[in-house]
Amino acid sequence: QVKELVLDNCRSDDGKIVGLSSDFENLEFLSMININLLSVSNLPKLNKLRKLELSDNRISGGLEVLAERTPNLTHLNLSGNKIKDINTLEPLKKLPNLHSLDLFNCEVTMLINYRESVFTLLPQLTYLDGFDADDQEAPDSDPEGDGLEDDYENGEEDDDDDEDDLDEEVIDDEEDEDDDLEGEEEEDGVDDEEEDEEEDGEDDEEDEADDDLPRGEKRKRNLEDEGEEDAEEEEDDEDD
Repeated sequence: QVKELVLDNCRSDDGKIVGLSSDFENLEFLSMININLLSVSNLPKLNKLRKLELSDNRISGGLEVLAERTPNLTHLNLSGNKIKDINTLEPLKKLPNLHSLDLFNCEVTMLINYRESVFTLLPQLTYLDGFDADDQEAPDSDPEGDGLEDDYENGEEDDDDDEDDLDEEVIDDEEDEDDDLEGEEEEDGVDDEEEDEEEDGEDDEEDEADDDLPRGEKRKRNLEDEGEEDAEEEEDDEDD
């Protein structure tokens, strides 16, 4: 019941596929990237296979096997292999459903009129190396990857929002602290003013009490105060 099988970076046996048999008849996706593969001659019959990844191997020919054993193939990736001539691709004409072919980093891509020649040889092709005959890019065939990127971007936005919220909370806390300090300063100011008023009130009361005394009594009181101060000075002199 296996529909997808990834064997990337595994070791092939003398450049051949080992362990892959017709028991995997339900396979729709098979990836064998960078396994030092020289040939696809050992590929089993896989009638349901749609996508085959064979990039970064050492395949130089023998592609007629694909037409025989993977007749319903729609996507084939041969990037980074040893394909040098356009004629090497001719067996792929027998894959009527082949819509996408990748040959990045193959020597064949260096030939003059490479793209025009391949589209002419394989008229069923829609995309070659990710672009159609009019140089229009193929749509992304990996929606799961897009979803992950979107989630990552949304995560960053959420993080930014969280940071903004934290900044606002910090600002609010600082404003609250400033308000508390201002309130304390105002209270201190009120207390100081009240104390000053009380002291001024006491002085005023004493002055008023002196004003209420008759002139003679007031003078007498002043003289008595002066006498007391003189007596204190004399006592200080005697002590010296």
